[in-house]
Amino acid sequence: MESVPYLDGPPSPLEFYREWVSPNKPCIIQNAIAHWPALKKWTSAYLREVVGPKVVSVAVTPNGYADAVFQDRFVMPEERQMPFMDFLDIVEKKVTSPNVFYVQKQCSNLTEEFPELVCDVQPDIPWMSEALGKQPDAVNFWLGEAAAVTSLHKDHYENLYCVISGEKHFLLHPPSDRPFIPYELYQPATYRVSEDGSFEIVDEKSTDKVPWIPLDPLNPNLEQYPEYAQAKPLECTVKAGEMLYLPSLWFHHVQQSHGCIAVNYWYDMEYDLKYSYYQLLDCLTKAMKVL
Repeated sequence: MESVPYLDGPPSPLEFYREWVSPNKPCIIQNAIAHWPALKKWTSAYLREVVGPKVVSVAVTPNGYADAVFQDRFVMPEERQMPFMDFLDIVEKKVTSPNVFYVQKQCSNLTEEFPELVCDVQPDIPWMSEALGKQPDAVNFWLGEAAAVTSLHKDHYENLYCVISGEKHFLLHPPSDRPFIPYELYQPATYRVSEDGSFEIVDEKSTDKVPWIPLDPLNPNLEQYPEYAQAKPLECTVKAGEMLYLPSLWFHHVQQSHGCIAVNYWYDMEYDLKYSYYQLLDCLTKAMKVL
């Protein structure tokens, strides 16, 4: 694929499975969520009124990179519990902070932490649920600052990523690029705020090392990772009212406009021939490194 194709509207379940899920190809679907009340209702004022002082989970980092390699560690964000309206004050720059804040908890936080907002979207995407014969494993709510970046990684989910306001910029790699994408094992750690307000990195004890991608695809170190020069990234921007179908096992790096709001649906992938192919490719890549 030279670019991510657009669909004018949601396909039938059979068409979507045959043309996109089965061949593991991404696409951007327009007019799939045009009927959602959230597209008009989810202003800052509305969110303050509906969610208000409720305490929610917010990822806080000093640099905008949560779940990323830093100082030879796989560093996870501080998970701060704070009133949602205080978080909005930071996003709207009514309160200044040197740190970066992002509502991004990925354990179906829309249904678990923001159930009052579910009625403005949908609990699932009906044509996707019918195509896959299952309900989503998780429905997640995303809202954060422009400095919040998602490092390059892959997921074992069929992902429908819906932008409500603002825009998201995705850099994608197909699973077939695995031989050119470096993985290394890292000690897991977490950001923790010190008494003086600065962050320290604290190792997670009694946990296995985490395989993660150390490379920044926006500024790749080709001297250290020369194989990446052979990879073929796709870039796309998903705007308000659009939905990205991000197939399982596709690598993705994500940036966003300031205050962007999104909802995504994770459907567990089928562990079929595609998964076996990826596992074979992964094993061969590791074997070549040994040689």
